[in-house]
Amino acid sequence: QVQLVESGGGLVQPGGSLRLSCAASGFTFSSYAMYWYRQAPGKEREWVATISSVDTITNYAESMKGRFTISRDNAKNTMYLQMNSLKPEDTALYYCNAKVRLVNYWGQGTQVTVSS
Repeated sequence: QVQLVESGGGLVQPGGSLRLSCAASGFTFSSYAMYWYRQAPGKEREWVATISSVDTITNYAESMKGRFTISRDNAKNTMYLQMNSLKPEDTALYYCNAKVRLVNYWGQGTQVTVSS
């Protein structure tokens, strides 16, 4: 079955960096676009970034452009999110997402807290 497992979250000071990972299994990872989302306390889940399958075209939500970088390693079935210049408003639970054969799959999320 499809499994997505996020890791790499933690507590970081404003201006700091974190690198999130999403390990995927149960489907042909290289054939599917992958997504990062996040959900802050009391807010709706929002889209963060997308990376296409083969040509690795990337797209970002406006507030993440220039600070976040999405990437993937198809040989390792893993997606990454490099987050730089973190702000307190980036505090959220970050989720990995894949849409496999019309079904939406989510990981359990990894918590990112930006605070001094």
